[in-house]
Amino acid sequence: MAPSFRMKPPMGEDNGWWWQAAAEGKLAIQRCTGCNTLRHPPRPMCGECHSMEWDSVVSSGRGTLSSFTVLHHPQFPGFDYPLIIILVELEEGTRFTSQLVNCAPEQVAFDMPVEMLIQEDPDGFRLPVFQPAEGSHQ
Repeated sequence: MAPSFRMKPPMGEDNGWWWQAAAEGKLAIQRCTGCNTLRHPPRPMCGECHSMEWDSVVSSGRGTLSSFTVLHHPQFPGFDYPLIIILVELEEGTRFTSQLVNCAPEQVAFDMPVEMLIQEDPDGFRLPVFQPAEGSHQ
């Protein structure tokens, strides 16, 4: 079940393109055109070569769970608790922090395969989250 009305993140010149991709159901990853380093979250300058030039690639949305924590408090409106916050090692080779859904906290395991899905709030706001990959044990 999608949470009701979450607080919306700040959207500006440096990250608006990313939120637009999410609204279209895509998980975009920023890529430096100077050295091809992938980076998330989006930012104006590459941390490797300091280039300001970039483009983006669309992720497969598949990866493995590298780390996680289960949040019980503080509780903010618009979220179902407990929240499972995860660090995903994406197939493309970069990491992404997100929420794990459709999984009980006691079923979470390191290195479990996960896949992205788009969660939509009642007001139409779309956010990439992850769930256990189809066919993975739970």
